[in-house]
Amino acid sequence: MPRKYKKYLIYFCILLFPLYLIFAPQSPLTPLKFRVTDLSLLPWQIISWPFKELKKLAFYHETYARYESLQKEVGTLRTRLIGHEEVLRENNRLKKLLSYKNSMVFGSVAATVIGRDPTNWNSAVIIDRGEPDGIKVGMPVISEVGVVGKIAEVGQKKSKVILVNDPGFGAAVVIERSREGAMISGTLQGICRLRYLTPKADVQVGDLVITSKMSVAFPEGLLVGQVLGLEESPSSTQPEWLVVPAVELSQLEEVLVIQK
Repeated sequence: MPRKYKKYLIYFCILLFPLYLIFAPQSPLTPLKFRVTDLSLLPWQIISWPFKELKKLAFYHETYARYESLQKEVGTLRTRLIGHEEVLRENNRLKKLLSYKNSMVFGSVAATVIGRDPTNWNSAVIIDRGEPDGIKVGMPVISEVGVVGKIAEVGQKKSKVILVNDPGFGAAVVIERSREGAMISGTLQGICRLRYLTPKADVQVGDLVITSKMSVAFPEGLLVGQVLGLEESPSSTQPEWLVVPAVELSQLEEVLVIQK
């Protein structure tokens, strides 16, 4: 074979070898095949890079405007999602309250907490029911958990409720376990206190406190709270046990007002 053709044949084999590496089936040469492919793409990447950057600059304002638009959409969707979640939570609370209302043997009306008394923030709330709804001073207020407080003031569209931890609140109660009778009232510390217990009264930390049948306002057997501990007072001759309210008073949103 002439020397000239040998040279052409060598060039052809050199050109054919990368194609073989690319289209050859799986083999030990596979890693080499990918390296050759990457190297073959390198010139194109180098040439196209300036055009890509110029395209980014040309469409920068359009892209940024689109970005701002998407950010606003994300904010709107996030707000809607929070709103939907809040509605679901409210529905769950109302279902529990309605279920409890239906299980009661006494009449009641549901109310929503719409505010708190600025002069007595931690011990009084404002509800969205008033005199036209049959609300009267002294009516007991409860939740599905237990005792909340009493109606203190009544208006046409709103009423004020003093909570169980208010010093002005009072109700007859019993210790569920031992049936020891007492009176419960609020304190300035935001918890409750049992009064008129005898020195030998059978009371223990953790005992549940419920409303007594001697209570004028509340039906018998409603949970009021749990005994926290004994308050030592040198000036008092009677033991005074502290009670934690059963209801999370700082988280009140819906309540029931007992009417009958």
